[in-house]
Amino acid sequence: MSNHTTVEHHEVDYGQAWQGGDKPLKAGYGKLMMWYFLLSDAFTFSGFLIAYAALRFSSATWPEADFVFSTFPGGFEHKPLIFVTLMTFVLILSSVTMVRAVQEGKRENQKGVVLWMGLTILGGLTFLGCQAWEWTNLIKNEGTTIYTNPFGKYDTDGVYINADGTEGESFKAGSGYLVHRHHGEWAPKKYKVTSGPEAGTIKSQVFGPREFGALFFIITGFHGFHVFSGVLFLLIIMLNVISGIYKKRKNGYEMVEKIGLYWHFVDLVWVFVFLVFYLL
Repeated sequence: MSNHTTVEHHEVDYGQAWQGGDKPLKAGYGKLMMWYFLLSDAFTFSGFLIAYAALRFSSATWPEADFVFSTFPGGFEHKPLIFVTLMTFVLILSSVTMVRAVQEGKRENQKGVVLWMGLTILGGLTFLGCQAWEWTNLIKNEGTTIYTNPFGKYDTDGVYINADGTEGESFKAGSGYLVHRHHGEWAPKKYKVTSGPEAGTIKSQVFGPREFGALFFIITGFHGFHVFSGVLFLLIIMLNVISGIYKKRKNGYEMVEKIGLYWHFVDLVWVFVFLVFYLL
């Protein structure tokens, strides 16, 4: 009695075996790497905002946003948060135009992609221009730097002392103040305490917490750098769209979609920066 072993030979197509598996999350390599980058960048911004929160809540007083950001181009004063609201609206609107550019790319509409990307670039440049004006106003007109913060809040009730020594306008504890410069020198107002154990004492306004200026310029500047970089990338990709490079690939203008992810991320981060610095 003998055993017979039958060996079957199957031909294997090694060409198919080396093509790799399906795309993870149905996303191309470039798009996946963009998500990784945005995730790491989100950690960076989170660290900045957490540091801001820690320093703010460890300070006895903090400047009033309505008092700090109350100017508007053209010499308008006492318009709390109107200008920064306009900035935010422009940036969010640019995110909408970016969505339209991606949609036109899916339809392989070259002219539509160019139009909506151009509007997105215009929105980004407008935002950067607004931020440049805001910085100029705070630095040049108000004297705010990363080392000096002329904005603060009173810690007690009081009344201003006029130049002739008479009492002027009164104020409440917690109201915001601004230390102005006169002929290049800081000239804080005098005031008399009207309540508490120091009632009747004459004091001068003091500078606000130094951390405010440093945190404001570093965080908004870091975000502004992202917007500036995004505008440059958008411009380069729009020129490539015009040249017809992406049209030949027939992949739904995937590069436009990838830069769109970056732009939406920048807009989303600004929402948190706006919330932390201007609203809370």
